[in-house]
Amino acid sequence: MDTIYGNLQGLKPSQIKQLKRLYHQKLRGDRFTSPEFAQRLAAVSSDLGQGVCAYINRRGQVIRVGVGTPRQTQIPPLELPRYGAERLSGIRCIATQLKSDPPKESSLTAMVLQRLDTLVVLSVTSEGKMRRGGGATGYVKEAYIAHLLPASEFNPNHAYYWTVSPAMTLETLAEQDFFGLVEGLEAEFRREYVAQQVEGDHERVVIVGLQTAKMSDRAFAEELAEIERLVDTAGGETVETIQQKRSHPHPQTVVGKGKVEEVALRVQTLGANLVVFSIDLSPAQVRNLETQLGVKVVDRTEVILDIFAQRAQSRAGKLQVELAQLEYMLPRLVGRGQAMSRLGGGIGTRGPGETKLETERRAIQRRISRLQQEVNKLQSHRSRLRQQRQKQEVPSIAIVGYTNAGKSTLINALTNAEVYTADQLFATLDPTTRRLSGIDDNTGQPYTFLLTDTVGFIHELPPSLVDAFRATLEEVTEADALLHLVDLSHPAWQHHIQSVMTILQEMPLVPGPILLVFNKIDTVDGDTLRVAQEEYPLAVFISASQRLGLETLRHKLSQLVQYALNNSSF
Repeated sequence: MDTIYGNLQGLKPSQIKQLKRLYHQKLRGDRFTSPEFAQRLAAVSSDLGQGVCAYINRRGQVIRVGVGTPRQTQIPPLELPRYGAERLSGIRCIATQLKSDPPKESSLTAMVLQRLDTLVVLSVTSEGKMRRGGGATGYVKEAYIAHLLPASEFNPNHAYYWTVSPAMTLETLAEQDFFGLVEGLEAEFRREYVAQQVEGDHERVVIVGLQTAKMSDRAFAEELAEIERLVDTAGGETVETIQQKRSHPHPQTVVGKGKVEEVALRVQTLGANLVVFSIDLSPAQVRNLETQLGVKVVDRTEVILDIFAQRAQSRAGKLQVELAQLEYMLPRLVGRGQAMSRLGGGIGTRGPGETKLETERRAIQRRISRLQQEVNKLQSHRSRLRQQRQKQEVPSIAIVGYTNAGKSTLINALTNAEVYTADQLFATLDPTTRRLSGIDDNTGQPYTFLLTDTVGFIHELPPSLVDAFRATLEEVTEADALLHLVDLSHPAWQHHIQSVMTILQEMPLVPGPILLVFNKIDTVDGDTLRVAQEEYPLAVFISASQRLGLETLRHKLSQLVQYALNNSSF
């Protein structure tokens, strides 16, 4: 209770003792401060030759004393007793400074980060009053009151929202109604919070993108656009995107101390409750960031896993999603100390016992083992189905492509499969197989083969997903041929082709021949279409939604199957 925070270097034991005595002071809850407490702070500050901060709860108890500015002595977000977009933290800060100036922006920023009830800044001077026995003592020359403002009362284009009162005397400060001000502010915050909940029950997200030295400006812009789309698909609302350039990620916080403080400020200013990073984070980085930001922090992989969890419909899909989530979660478990331990029983088990961390890890490992067994059974089941199809000598073609390329729309157009479609990333997870029959217009020969709609790919597909969805991805490796569908209307269509081909090359079995098909040509300008035709002259150009070019595609697919079966050129 008597810990002194901030810059203690060079302080004498007697000065430390004076600071600790501040913890024993009790103030009226309905006033900002008392003249006696303010003068005592001024005397200690003058004696130290630097600012002093006292943090007081609404019961009038001093809960934290620090030496330095409010920025240097601020309370970590996770240690604040009250927290939320609709209310303040329940703590006010009384700070001293040795200059007769309004509060600095850094101090006001610290107020925003902690959502303090108010920040009271006392300008201290050592001129005038004399200590008994000689020596000047500090006294309060003027005071300022700063507090947050509801969003409706500030310019939305401004980075921060607060107000600072004109300079006032200590006597005027002591007469101000503290409770009246705070209750009025929280009522406004509560109204805005309720209005946000009515507008949409979704998370307010701040996206943080990191551009390393190896990443071009175009690739970085595409990455940010994709993570924003992922957040939208997951049901979140992106309220701001913050960018930073670094040669390499910071090992502890990814973006460095200064940028973390900027993100924390924007989180508080915008009322965000989730921060999403565009790159994958280590468990230590997640812990460090959540401690400093005070809200949940997730990375790109976790957003994708959340989307998969929402989209999984079949038992097989749910099984594979749960396995992927547990494999991702296992290395990110953190211990909670001996307070979360349980006592053991029997000889050799007395003491702190088995920690909650160990219990959770063992339970997750057991669950992963069971799920892996289920996935193995699923693989065997799919393998038997494929063997039955092979006995019937029915060739198969797997439709692969970047997520949202239009694979489900295409299989619906070709086979009337009625697969769910939506303009969203990972709209469908479960593979769908349908028979496609017809007569080749050129040869007059009938053809029959199976089309399988597979899960969409994405740049740097998370390893946990690749491992968990191995039963589904085997539909790709076991197919006689592949139809690689590309969304030509997407600005990054060339990058999407490279990403899909990279994933295919990393698969354990080399897939069969591949037919490249460009989709959504009805929404593409002439220049883009010409570039694609020049780079890929053997590709097929279609619009699945408008049913353009489907007959040409059927003919090409028939040739592709003949090539796969007879090993002849097509």
